[in-house]
Amino acid sequence: MNPTRKGLLAGALAGALVAGGTVGASAFGAGSSSNSSSKSNAAAAAAQPSVRSGTFKPIEAKSHEANESAQREAQEDAGQFPTVP
Repeated sequence: MNPTRKGLLAGALAGALVAGGTVGASAFGAGSSSNSSSKSNAAAAAAQPSVRSGTFKPIEAKSHEANESAQREAQEDAGQFPTVP
């Protein structure tokens, strides 16, 4: 192989390594995983209160009470934050 071809082959291999590393880092790096986890964490935080201070005030609407388990209702009646569905 002549020196020109060796140089072109080496340059092509180096370019492929850099391109592959860039694609791999963007697809599997910490930045991509933190974006997806922050979205799911935000949804979970919106579903449950992050600070549990003060007194618990249960929802006593008939439509809500119809879907509750007996354990959850007992926790609400005791003034506890419900831990069961």
